Amino acid sequence: AVETVAENASDGVIAPLLYMLIGGAPLALTYKAINTMDSMLGYKNERYLYFGRCAAKLDDAANWLPSRLAALLWVCAAALTGSSAAGAWHIWRRDRCNHASPNSAQTESACAGALGVQLAGPAYYFGEYYDKPTIGDPLRPVEPQDILRADRMMYAESTLALVLGLAVRALLVFGL
Repeated sequence: AVETVAENASDGVIAPLLYMLIGGAPLALTYKAINTMDSMLGYKNERYLYFGRCAAKLDDAANWLPSRLAALLWVCAAALTGSSAAGAWHIWRRDRCNHASPNSAQTESACAGALGVQLAGPAYYFGEYYDKPTIGDPLRPVEPQDILRADRMMYAESTLALVLGLAVRALLVFGL
């Protein structure tokens, strides 16, 4: 659940907000269409490997900048919510590429570092074992309260993004 909150903070909040701020509803809806296509078609399995590849690559491109902005905002959110901003920065810099997706580990690594936990690692999908790298250091075990901590950081990150985005937009529009 902690990994999901961290990844979806980028895909579900920061990226659509960024695209809304720079291109209005048409660009935000285009982004959401791309992201939804990836969710529906981008599964890696023998039968549909090539069918979803285009959607997955397009989603990777659309999320490249937003995922990195989201990670930086996550570091700031860690400081605002009493989590470790230094840990978030350190683990993000070190583990942000520890995922098959070029974007998923961006916020997951910042979250893991902020909480002082280890995320990801080997997993089973549809009964098949996948040996995946870990993200973060196991300074302590993940606990149910970490879901609430991750939620708080996601809300703080989202608020920061909105305030910064509106400030930049106001500067551009009103020339303040």
